[in-house]
Order: sequence, then C-alpha cells, then structure tokens
Amino acid sequence: MRDIVSKSLKLNNDLDRYVEQALEQDRPVKIGWGRAGDERPKNGEFGVMTHLPEGARVLCLGSLGDCVGAANRGGTLTLRGDAGSMLGAFHLSGKTVVEKDVGNKAGFGMTGGEISIQGSAGDESGSSMSGGILLIRGHSGDRLGSGMAGGSILVMGSVGSEPGIGMTGGRVIISGSCPPPPDGVEMRSIKKSEITEFSKLLEPMGLALNDDALVLEPGVETSATIEAPEFFISEGFENISLYPNNDSLSDNAPLDHYTLLVQDGADSGGALLKIPWIMTCETTIGSEKWKDVVVPAIVRTKSRSNDLLLVGKDEFSEAIDYTGNCSGIVFDITDFPGLNDAEIEAMLISLRSRMSGNSIILLRGRIDRIERLFRLVMDLELDGAVVNCATRSGSRLASSLPKIGLAAKAIGIGEMGKFVMIEVLHEPDAKDLIIAVASGCAALVSPCPENDLSSKIDELSMGIRGWMREIGVDRIERIGRRNLRANDFDTAAISGLRLVGYDRPLKMWLDLR
Repeated sequence: MRDIVSKSLKLNNDLDRYVEQALEQDRPVKIGWGRAGDERPKNGEFGVMTHLPEGARVLCLGSLGDCVGAANRGGTLTLRGDAGSMLGAFHLSGKTVVEKDVGNKAGFGMTGGEISIQGSAGDESGSSMSGGILLIRGHSGDRLGSGMAGGSILVMGSVGSEPGIGMTGGRVIISGSCPPPPDGVEMRSIKKSEITEFSKLLEPMGLALNDDALVLEPGVETSATIEAPEFFISEGFENISLYPNNDSLSDNAPLDHYTLLVQDGADSGGALLKIPWIMTCETTIGSEKWKDVVVPAIVRTKSRSNDLLLVGKDEFSEAIDYTGNCSGIVFDITDFPGLNDAEIEAMLISLRSRMSGNSIILLRGRIDRIERLFRLVMDLELDGAVVNCATRSGSRLASSLPKIGLAAKAIGIGEMGKFVMIEVLHEPDAKDLIIAVASGCAALVSPCPENDLSSKIDELSMGIRGWMREIGVDRIERIGRRNLRANDFDTAAISGLRLVGYDRPLKMWLDLR
C-alpha cells in the first residue's frame, strides 16, 4: 500500500474520533500542529476531512490532495494551505474555506452551504452544482459552472473560456474579465439587489461587487430536451447450452454451490452467496419481501451487515451512515463521468476509512468500457468489478463473455485474486447462473424480482444442483467454458464458444489464441 494512502486513511480515522470528542467539549479540532504548537503541516493526503457533521469545526495546516472536505454536512472546515481537485465536492451544508489555490472541479455537485477559495481555482469550478454559494477570490479556469442547475458562483477575478456551458439554472457572477459566453448562456449586468444580496458575504473579507460586474444565466430560449436512448440488453443466454463432462454425479453426491466474496487471501469478512446470484434493491431493511431472506443484496441505503452498499452520486454524501454496517461497497463509476483515476481513488479513500478492514470494494462499470474498469480495479488495488452488460444500442450477452474473458486475461484479474460479477436486467433462471459462473464470473447481478424471494432462491438452488449433477461437477467453481456451447453459428461467432456438434471454437477465434 502506498504511504500516502496509509496516511490519508489514518488521518480520516483519527479525525472522526477527534471530531466526536470536540463536539462533546464544544471546541475545534486542529490538524497540522504539534502539542507544543509547532507546525507539522500535512502533505498530500487526499479524500480526507470529508462528511463533516453539523457543528464540527476543523482547522488544518498543509498542502492536500484531491477530494478534500467533500460532502460537508454542516461542519466548518478551514484549510490554511492549498488543495487538489474536487475541493468540497457534493457539499451539502456548512462552510469550507481554503486560504490558497485549489485544483479543478471545486464544489463539484454541491447542493448547499458555502465554499470560499481565497486563491484561484482550476477548470470546471462549480460544475454540476445545484445549490449553495461558491466564492473564488482569485481567478478561475475554463468551463466555470459547467452543467450547473442551481446555486451561485462568485468570481472576483477573471475566468477562462466557455463559462457556464451547459448550465440550466443558477447564476455565475464575475467581477473580473469574462470572455463571450457559449451558446445557451446569456450575459447581463449585475442588479443592485444582487450587489446587496452578496454584500453580507463579501464585506467581512473587504470585498465588494461593482456595478460593472457581469452575470451569466441560462438562456431564455432553451433547446428541446434530447432524451438519450435507454440502456438495454437485446438478447440473453438463450442461444447458449450447457455441455456435460464425461460422467454425471449420483443423486446423493454432495454439492457445493456457495460463493464467498472476500479480499484476496482473507479468511473472514466479505459476503457469502448461497447461490451465485445477488439482487439489487433500494434497501433490505424494513422490507416485507426481505423479512426472512438472509442472502446478501446490493442496496442503496440502510444495509444489513452482509449487504453490499451501492454508491453513486446520489448516495455518496450519506454513504458513511451505512459503511460501518455492510460487507463492502460497490462504487458506481458510471455515475461519475469525467473523473480521473486520482479523483475516483480519493472518493474511495473517504469511504474506505469508515469501513472495517475486511470489507470488500468493487467498481461498477459498463461492458463497453470494460478495459478501463478492470484497469482501475488493478491500479487502485480493489477487490473486483461488477460489469453492467446493458448498452445504449442493446447488447447481446453472448458477446459480453469474450469481452470480459479477454479483458480479464489481458490485465490478470483472476491471477491477482480479483473477482468479476456480470449484471443483467432480467430475472435469471438456474441456467443463466451456471453460464455466468462457467464464463469466469463469480456471480450474476440482477434487479430484485417481484415474486416471493425465498421460493425463488429455493427454486434456483434446486435448478443449480440439478445442472451440477448433470454436468458432473461437485463444486460450482469447477464449471468452465468447456461446459458451454453455442446453439447456432452466429452465437458461436460473437461468443467464441464451441458450436454444438463442433469440437473447437470457430477458426476466427482459434486465430486469436
């Protein structure tokens, strides 16, 4: 583990404890100073001081990395130094102050509160924000307020190109120089009422808006909303058959169809699946459907100790309320387009520091970007991936199998003890689960069905046991691609599987091996 990761995790763990004590004693927390008051500035920690609770007061000295002070939930954070990208991302309430410069995407996705940057900020400051106030005392880079839907951005210096691009709401107020706005954004002079409105914020800092300040807003004539096509799966596994080994098993042979999802080399923690199937739902807590069902699920909120917590942009701010009572998280990178590797890792660090040491961390991504998904799993030293096979053009699941297999082989996913799960949109049958395992996946993920879950799980368990006896394997992980056959030439061509009645893959696949 890199030293900076260890330092970041330790800072978050210590800070949570210090904040709890400080709230009880009504005092601030100081970071970056020794007991004698000597300066010991932090250097490079990332994903830290996030999710500050209401009333918390934190003062930090140092030069920090990405995703500092994210998801502030009512605390006050003052950084005597500078920070990297995504400063104050997903800011809910409270106040964050940085006395020097920050990187790109400051205030990304913020919904409330106040962020004050006394230096300059990088590109895309205030992007995707929907509420709150972002004040930049210095200059700002390109695409200021891109895609914002609400809130206010004040820049006392100059701004870069394409300010407000894609904005649908909110205001961008610029006291310095500003280039012509892009299409869909209108520029006007500031109103006296707006000068008065922000004077309470600016006067304590010795600042003021002049009559020549400019305001950017969404254009009155907005273009018609373009509905993006839905992600879907056009064809399942119906054209793939299961092929037996040389001999079947007796009716009394012991069978093991359990799947354990744990960290590589760990002997505890993680999630135990009775069958290679895990369902997605909002929550399992308080649901009558889940009352007597003990198998793990992937949930968005209120997790049981054996559930996996799905974390997207709507869940990130509240996720730490549940990370202490789950078997791991599934971080949905499809919900965070445009973030680089370091920014994703910083967000994961902020969550990981609130999880138990044996919890697993998975990334969720799409089949059409599987190479990046697997590379992130390896580079960030995570436990595995959930591959969503739905695409905008409609995917065929048979074609997903070689994509997953070849990408996993190229990057060494299996050799490093990582596991992959394949996600579909339909309710699976026992054959689907067997095919998923045979293709190298640990389990299949699908939405929670409407019918009785206990009966469905029992039905699938019996079906899996029947297939295992017929195929001739006593442990489910012993099923492999050799037990799969394509029913027709087209399926064989897109899957690389052997055609029924043909002893090897088609020549085009043999040439690749």
